[in-house]
Amino acid sequence: MSETASTAPAAADRRRKRLLLILGVVVVAAAVIYGVYTLLFAGKIVETDNAYVGAEVAQVTPLVSGPVAQVLIKETQTVQAGQPLVVLDNSDARIAVAQAEAALGQAERRVRGYEANDQALGGQVAARQADVARARADLERARTDLSRRQNLAGSGAVSGEELTAARNAFASAQAAMAQAQANLRAAQGSREANAVLINGTPLAQNPEVAAARALLESAQLALQRTVIRAPMAGVISRKQVQVGQQVQAGAPLMAVVPVQAAYVDANFKEVQLEKVRPGQPVELVSDLYGKGVVYHGRVVGFSGGTGSAFSLIPAQNATGNWIKIVQRVPVRIALDPRELAQHPLRVGLSMKAEIDVSGAR
Repeated sequence: MSETASTAPAAADRRRKRLLLILGVVVVAAAVIYGVYTLLFAGKIVETDNAYVGAEVAQVTPLVSGPVAQVLIKETQTVQAGQPLVVLDNSDARIAVAQAEAALGQAERRVRGYEANDQALGGQVAARQADVARARADLERARTDLSRRQNLAGSGAVSGEELTAARNAFASAQAAMAQAQANLRAAQGSREANAVLINGTPLAQNPEVAAARALLESAQLALQRTVIRAPMAGVISRKQVQVGQQVQAGAPLMAVVPVQAAYVDANFKEVQLEKVRPGQPVELVSDLYGKGVVYHGRVVGFSGGTGSAFSLIPAQNATGNWIKIVQRVPVRIALDPRELAQHPLRVGLSMKAEIDVSGAR
């Protein structure tokens, strides 16, 4: 009885020692594993699960006003760049184009009239120059006749009536000469004024024709803009347009999300960014696909400030009850387009990002 009682504590003691030995081995093994991990990996990877998918979303807005005639797409539909999305009623735009075409034709005819008028005015100037020459000859003849009669008047060979007639003829010749010169100046002024309208430029470069053509091009552009097209390839989101709706220029109709050009904004703690550099490789996992799909990317750059700095109400740390909070800085990560094509993402999805900083200096 005594032997059984004495062997029981000894067995228990041996079991206790064996358990302590096993525990010690486990602790040592864990310490070795942790040491190896620290030696090989610690400080070479920074990670965060505060990361989200983003994209440069394009707003679709009309550049002209009008009623909606057709809506050619649906919510969540994938579209290509330049694909028609919405068609506005173009009746007014087509009328404006027709009016602009007519105005251009009138401007071209008017300028051609200027060119033809220049030739006619040139003929008038030549005719007025001939009139001046005739008036000058008549004036010289009248001056000579008056001078001859004045010389003969002293000898009584010329009567007073003849002398008076010669004087009147000379005065009339002077008036005719002045009138001919005035007519010549008027004709020359008209031609010069017409020449300003032509200005030595061809028909296509004439200001009146160019202005009319610009109005036509503006009307044609407004007609083209009645068909609203996708600014880029992507997925239609936030569609808010219906047939018959009167839309105004600049009003948002929908958004196009370029999921094929998505990126990730990973919000790392400021204490994690000492070794992060642009160009470093990144591995990412999305909550959508799980760990079975790993995305590969590169660090593009850092935001200009922390997330709180750009919040609607930035933190005011000048008060006496200030508490230090570790800030996070958005880091932009570009994704591999081939991986995105195989496993598309959507804006706002959660991601986990790991940056390899082993090559940082």
